[in-house]
Formats: sequence, C-alpha cells, structure tokens
Amino acid sequence: MDNIIFLIIAAVAGLILGFIIAKMMERSKASEIVRNAKKSSESIIREAKSEGETIKKDKILQAKEKFIELKSEHEKVILSRDKKIAEAEKRTRDKESQVSNELSKGKKLNVELEEKIKNYDKRNEYLEKKQSELKKLHKSQVQQLEVISGLSAEEAKEQLVESLKEQAKTDSMTLIQDTIEEAKLTAQQEAKKIVINTIQRIGTEEAIENCVSVFNIESDDVKGRIIGREGRNIRAIEAATGVEIIVDDTPEAIILSCFDSVRREVARLSLHKLVTDGRIHPARIEEVVRKTRKQIDEEIIEVGKRTVIDLGIHGLHPELIKTIGRMKYRSSYGQNLLQHSREVAKLCGVMAAELGLNPKLAKRAGLLHDIGKVPDTETEVPHAILGMQWAEKYGEKPEVCNAIGAHHDEVEMTSLISPIIQVCDAISGARPGARRQVLDSYIQRLKDLEEIAFAFDGVKKAYAIQAGRELRVIVESEKVNDERAANLSFEISQKVQTDMTYPGQVKVTVIRETRAVNIAK
Repeated sequence: MDNIIFLIIAAVAGLILGFIIAKMMERSKASEIVRNAKKSSESIIREAKSEGETIKKDKILQAKEKFIELKSEHEKVILSRDKKIAEAEKRTRDKESQVSNELSKGKKLNVELEEKIKNYDKRNEYLEKKQSELKKLHKSQVQQLEVISGLSAEEAKEQLVESLKEQAKTDSMTLIQDTIEEAKLTAQQEAKKIVINTIQRIGTEEAIENCVSVFNIESDDVKGRIIGREGRNIRAIEAATGVEIIVDDTPEAIILSCFDSVRREVARLSLHKLVTDGRIHPARIEEVVRKTRKQIDEEIIEVGKRTVIDLGIHGLHPELIKTIGRMKYRSSYGQNLLQHSREVAKLCGVMAAELGLNPKLAKRAGLLHDIGKVPDTETEVPHAILGMQWAEKYGEKPEVCNAIGAHHDEVEMTSLISPIIQVCDAISGARPGARRQVLDSYIQRLKDLEEIAFAFDGVKKAYAIQAGRELRVIVESEKVNDERAANLSFEISQKVQTDMTYPGQVKVTVIRETRAVNIAK
C-alpha cells in the first residue's frame, strides 16, 4: 500500500515537473513560433481562399447538374406515366391489371424522386453552411491582413486603384499619341494620292473668256451697210442688244464688246442673220434681235439638258436646268462658268468614288455649286448662299444644299460631300492659267500678301493659299496673346484692303498655338 502511494506521488511530481519544463520551453520558443506563424499566415490565407472558391464552385456546379438531372428524370417519368394512363383508358378491362402494375411502378418512382429531392435539400443546406463558413473565414483573414499590413481593406483598395489609374493614364496617352501620328501620316498620304489621281484622270482645257467677240465678214463693204446712213443701223443694233460695236480699220472683222456673254452672243447671231439676209435697217434689226433672243433662250435650255445628260445627272428641276444652260454665257475671272462647273462635277465624281461615297450625288453638287453666280442683278447675298437657297427652293437634297452653301465656308459643313466640293472647286479654279491672270502677276500678288503679314510684330510664318483667297498667319504665342491675335487679324485685313488690288475677297486667318513637347528616352 505504501508503495502504491509512493508511486502516485512520484507520478504527480513528474507531471508537475514536466508541465513546468514544457512551459519554460514554450516561453523560450514563443517568439520563434510567432514569427513562423506570421510567415505562414499569408500562404494559409491564400490557400484557404483558393480552396474555398474551388469547393464553392464545385459544390454549386454539382448541385446544378444534379438538379438538372433530377428534373429531367422527373419530367421523363411524368410524361411516361401520362402516356401510359392515356393508353390504359383506351384499352379493355383485360388490361386493367397491366395498368395497375404501371401505376405501382409510377408510385415507386415518385417515392425515389422524393427521396432524391430530400437528399438535394440536405446538400443545399450543407452548401449554405459551408458558404457562410467561408464568408466568416474570408472576413477573419481580411481582418488578419489588415492587422499585419497596418491598412484597412478600403485604404489598400484605394492605393491599388490610384497606382493602376496612373499607369493606365500613361499607357493611354502613349497609345493615343501613336494612333494620332499614324492616322495623320496615313491621311496625308491617302489625300495626296486621291487628289493626284483625280487631277490626272480629268483632262480639261483651260477655259479663258474675254469681254469681246470678233464678227468676221467677207469684205469691208459690209461694214458700211452695218453702220447705215449716218450710223442709224449701228445705233439700232447697240440699242437693241446693249452691246458696243466697234468698227475700225481691222480688215474683215467687227469687234463686239460687252461684259455680258449672252448679249454678245445675241448681237453676233443677229449680225450674222442680217448680213446673210442682206436687209439691214432698224425695223429689221429689232425683229431679228427679238427672234435671236428667243433662240438663245431655247439654246440655253438645250445646253442645260445636254450637260445634265453628259454627266449622268437625273431629276433636276427645269429651272435649275435652265440656270445650268445660262452658265455657258457666264464667266468667273475669265473662266467659263459652265466648263468650270462641268470640270468640278467630274472631279467630285472621281474623288467621291475613291473615298467610297456617292459619286452621283457629288457630281450633282459639283455641277450646281456656282449657280448663285448666274443672276444678272447684283445682290449683297454671297453667291454660295444664294445658290444654296435656290437648291432648297427646287427640292435638292440637304447634302447637296449644304455642299453648295459651304464651298466658300459661308455655312458650316454637315456632310462629307461638302469638303470634296470645296477641294475640287479650288483644283479647277486656283491653278495658274485656269483663269485670266498672268502667272508673274499672280505669283507677285501672293508674295505681296505674305509680305504684308510679315510687316507686323509677332508674325512667325505667313502663307497665301487658295489662289490668294486666304492669308494664313502663324504668330509666336509668347509675343502675341489671344486678344492681340484677333486685333492682328483685323489690322492685316485692313492693310490688305487698302494697299492691294485683288479680285473677290481675301480671308485673313491668324493662328496662335502653344505646344508642350517632351521626349521619353
């Protein structure tokens, strides 16, 4: 008995001694365990997250598959049962036993289905519990990470978003700059190619018209008959046609002078008829001039129809066709208006086809772009606006009307056809020699325009463009502010207006820009 008590006391003493030793060892290794725990916490958290997500996805997928499988089986069973019940009703009483067997089988299947549904509900409950446990675990892991990192989840998210935002902004600016440079290079190359190909494919003569016409006669004896007694015949012709007739020493020729081509043509044809007929007196002159005017009106309509047919344009209003015919007897800076409009229409058709636009619509707008120059009466409305108003009045499409009104920047361009009309009009009219203008004086006028701009302080560059219709001035942004740029545009325009002589109008455009350039190495 004493031995047993001794053994018990020794065992208790050993346990106490062991516990004390373990505590001491635990305290000595506590710091090392804490460090190891911190190191492994991150890997445990990551593994727990990945395992949790994997388990969650697998369980949800299994549950969905099982549900679909059970549902399909149930539908099959119900369909089979309904079919068998319908067949059983039609069969004789001898088949009642077979029907009852089938019903019993259906009941059995229903029992199995109910058991499966119960199992599915249990699995759902189990998955919900697991999901809630995962949420709790995720929340605890996030809290531990916040404690370790010293940041809250929202602060960490904000820092990550800010860093990604700056990086994305830098990358996007680089991509945008590269894209813009590539687009500019490609656009310039394509534009030059299209313009050059268009010019090469349209070969037209340089249409120069004067303000005089020459009427050839067979002999100088006819001059006396045209002049008449005391000049009554020539006065009657001038009064009836509004044309100045010059009879001088020029052999076998009479000069007809008038700024209006229609009047000159009426006078020329009337003289031809009078000389051919031989009866020249005031009454006959008035009769012939009246008939010739009617003939010219008919010819104007015929010219308009023929022009429209040649260009393949259909559905024009008769008044517009008549206006196109009258272009034959109009000129702009010496360039025949009809030939200019036909050339612009052909250029527009080719250029629109190259750009994938409607060439027929472009031809239509190109032919009608200068119809505002046809009226005899002077008006303060620019010819582009007047032409646009006529086109709207006679039912032309909005794209055509806008192209007519915008080809001199009188209105804002709203369709892709409008800049094509403007470019083709410049190609046809701005080239040296197309209009009555000596090349040397043309070049000198452009130089004088640029020199006027350079005479002002702060002007860096100056370009005379559009055959001298526009003076584009680039100023130094350090010396010229926005307010000074507006005043500079006005002062240059006034200087051009007072010091130079030029046809039409000159638009002065002052450009002030500030550039920030950096190079990444």
